[in-house]
Amino acid sequence: MNIFRSFIGHCVALAAIGIGAALGPLFAQAQDYPARPVKFVIPYPPGGLADTFARTLGQRLAERLGQPVVAENKPGGSLIIGTDAVAKSPADGYTLLLASSSSLAINVAAFKQLPYDPVKDFSPISVAFYTPLYLIISPGLPANSVKDLIAYAKANPGKLSFASLGHGSTLHLAGEMFKSLAAIDILHVPYKGTTTALPDLMSGRLSMIFDGGAFLPQAQAGKVRLLAVTGTKRLKSLPEVPSMAEAGVPGYELMLWFGVVAPAGTPKLVVNRLAKEMAEIENEASFRKRLASFGNIDLGTNTPEAFSELIRNDIQKWNKILKDTGVAPK
Repeated sequence: MNIFRSFIGHCVALAAIGIGAALGPLFAQAQDYPARPVKFVIPYPPGGLADTFARTLGQRLAERLGQPVVAENKPGGSLIIGTDAVAKSPADGYTLLLASSSSLAINVAAFKQLPYDPVKDFSPISVAFYTPLYLIISPGLPANSVKDLIAYAKANPGKLSFASLGHGSTLHLAGEMFKSLAAIDILHVPYKGTTTALPDLMSGRLSMIFDGGAFLPQAQAGKVRLLAVTGTKRLKSLPEVPSMAEAGVPGYELMLWFGVVAPAGTPKLVVNRLAKEMAEIENEASFRKRLASFGNIDLGTNTPEAFSELIRNDIQKWNKILKDTGVAPK
């Protein structure tokens, strides 16, 4: 019996040595992180809120990490192209993704098949900020409020239209939620980008759009009309603009989140280091000042565990929204 116990103990010791030898280099690499430039993939085109935020965050991360953080735009395919590229990257902390509720939650509900799994293929690091959308209409419409718009839509069923960036996009679902909750008949018109929708909106060929902020300058210039924000309350930067619920659509609430993730299996030491850096950066007055022009964003970080829970909850939430609005997966 003693010989048997000795043999088992010897085997366990050898196994422990083997595991230690295998994990040793990975642990050492994580401790030395980062030893080379980090790539930050942005699945959006250059310009706009998402791109500007990611580049601003990347600059501060580079300063704190002591290595360049190289922004790389990979737009297209309803955010699928850039998101999938990161999912299939090495899990070493040298490839990060600006993720969003669109790429990791809405797409799960909007598409029958995705090349990536938002839960299994990523290591969440931290949420970065939240933002609402804006209901913006053509200046030619006889509506100065959401209630006016609903009344006009009901008097003219099927004649008004709303733009989106394609099936299952956030803008599409925002319009479908409005259509469902307000009980109106409006036509969905997909566009390749918001810049192509703007001329039609200003000319009256398009009735409305739920915009992420790109059209605010035109609204402020009087070229289009801003009626409401989709969050639960008014924005400090736009105190005169009501929320959708306040403006006459009870139950309407839509806040989007953006955050940073890495490929699944990224060392925990690296994930925790990046989460800590993000939290400290967002608390810097200088960082907040650099993003002050985006008065619509609500900065805020969380732990990798809390971010993981947020993603899982949002997947369930958007699945329900698609079912409730009758939008079938593509």
